[in-house]
Amino acid sequence: MPKKKEEEESDVSSVEVDDEEEEEEEDEESANDLNNSDIVTKYRNAGDIANNVLAELIKLVEPGKKAVDLCEAGDKMVAAATEKVYNQKKKGKKIEKGSAFPTCISVNNCVGHYSPLTSEDDIVIAEGDLVKIDLGVHIDGYIAVLAHSVVAGSTEEAVTGRKADVMMAAWTAAECAQRMFKEGATNVAITEMIAKVAEAYKCSPVEGVLSHQMKKHVIDANKVIINKVNNDQQVKDATMERNDVMGFDIVMSTGEGKPKQSERRTTVFKRDLEEKYSLKMKASRAFFSEVNARFPTLPFTLRAGDERNWRMGVVECVKHGLFIEYPVLYEKPDHFVAQVKFTALLLPSGNCARLTSGPPLCASSELAVEDPELIELLAQSTDKKKKKKNNKKKKATKAGEGGDEAEADD
Repeated sequence: MPKKKEEEESDVSSVEVDDEEEEEEEDEESANDLNNSDIVTKYRNAGDIANNVLAELIKLVEPGKKAVDLCEAGDKMVAAATEKVYNQKKKGKKIEKGSAFPTCISVNNCVGHYSPLTSEDDIVIAEGDLVKIDLGVHIDGYIAVLAHSVVAGSTEEAVTGRKADVMMAAWTAAECAQRMFKEGATNVAITEMIAKVAEAYKCSPVEGVLSHQMKKHVIDANKVIINKVNNDQQVKDATMERNDVMGFDIVMSTGEGKPKQSERRTTVFKRDLEEKYSLKMKASRAFFSEVNARFPTLPFTLRAGDERNWRMGVVECVKHGLFIEYPVLYEKPDHFVAQVKFTALLLPSGNCARLTSGPPLCASSELAVEDPELIELLAQSTDKKKKKKNNKKKKATKAGEGGDEAEADD
């Protein structure tokens, strides 16, 4: 849900800021080929780390905890976990790994992107708050994103009422999306499904939310699934194909699903690689240089650097389109917003491998899906049967089989 940047004329009278030095890039097709078992393994490892971090963060969602403390804890866990893997060098260089999206903790009617600075006033979680945990991990640029919704203090009894309705709406739509992620499926059909599920739970899909295809180092590639159709935001028709990687983002609201940007500071940004501008301020150039070195392509939080300096440096960069904003959005007060985000691979075999997911929901809604097509869809198993083994000597593994082997445990 990044904010669209405004077009502005560039003043090029000052010294040009150098972009990241061009390096020899892998061929895009081979760098995103899921026939390559090494690539699939990196995706899976990133997904495992994201799942583990989420599980630990859920334990920390308690009344009295500050959102910023959870954000910091999540980012530290991602850094610590990725530090332990893939430490061998590749062509003499260290493999990049770490956060693909900073930990965000968005409460109740906050739609998303709440990842506050430690120096600012913060939200304290209260009993019964609906908390959305959102984060991302990458290994060598292969990204796994994940978001899950929980209610603070609801570990023993199931959540009921409108909180349960909106949580079940997001969860059910995500389960349907996973089953629809097949060769030939269209983004239009998935958007229509989300609307049907929302209606069943008397909720609304949230406008402005997009599910993106992902590629190496790219969290928002070409294929897009819109959460809710609206006249102000149009996406091109797209068809799912084998070898696609998608970050599905389902966000539901008990309100109208028309969020507004709040007065809270935007702290999550991503470099816009298509924009150039000659920065004037020393603080801006220093900020730009450091971000280019640490977060050249993926979203980051201002909390990841010197908060005071980065807070000043980002202003000129955003003003001239060098960075894309992820603003903090809110639904109307007294409403609740729930989110489920997951990463899935459409493997060369045609099977869907879901890499990230939260624990089963502890929610009990009096509403349910009644549409026969959706009921039939949800009845489909997501387990893949393992191929039967025989005692004959195994043939040498052919090139292209690696990606499919990884699906056996899905």
